[in-house]
Amino acid sequence: MREILHVQGGQCGNQIGSKFWEVICDEHGVDPTGSYTGDESSSSDLQLERINVYYNEASGGRYVPRAVLMDLEPGTMDSIRSGPYGQIFRPDNFVFGQSGAGNNWAKGHYTEGAELIDSVLDVVRKEAENCDCLQ
Repeated sequence: MREILHVQGGQCGNQIGSKFWEVICDEHGVDPTGSYTGDESSSSDLQLERINVYYNEASGGRYVPRAVLMDLEPGTMDSIRSGPYGQIFRPDNFVFGQSGAGNNWAKGHYTEGAELIDSVLDVVRKEAENCDCLQ
């Protein structure tokens, strides 16, 4: 079965990604705590068959999105964590700086972003290594 590693970055990417995960959770029958609730119809089997495309199964039957969330400042990450699906993500997969780039591309690319890239790549590598058939 294929496995998708979802990477979202920046304020816009994280806001869109947050809504993406709400839709994916709904489609796969996963509630905001990561528990499979499914539906009573015949699509329940299909939901479980394909749940491992986007999720890793954690202890207690919890499903955790295979996602890496990154930003140069913590504001958007705090919003996601305090949102309805904020507790579903693995805490180690939030990678963020403290100061942001202040809408300055060069600062984001050469200074702030350059300081975070190793941490981001490390988290992506760890997630990828846990996959059997990464897509």
